[in-house]
Amino acid sequence: MKLSQEKRDKISEQIVSFLYHIYPRSEFTSSIAKEIIRDEEFTKDLLLFLKEKNLVIPIKKNKNGQIYSRRVRWRISNQAHQAYSQQA
Repeated sequence: MKLSQEKRDKISEQIVSFLYHIYPRSEFTSSIAKEIIRDEEFTKDLLLFLKEKNLVIPIKKNKNGQIYSRRVRWRISNQAHQAYSQQA
């Protein structure tokens, strides 16, 4: 089943909103998928779309500087955070 662009946009808004509320923390794709109650692959696809729009930033290293082999953490970009803060 293919979702309309309008529904994809609304789900993307949920992702950005979730990341805004946990800022400056970051979360793994799987945690974000659980939060918005969506499939991980679908969530990853939306996160990559949001990355292209500069709304989210992928974090590929852990706090010790080691690169994650298969996982990515995500956080809201500084520009998106400022835009959300001005609207609130």
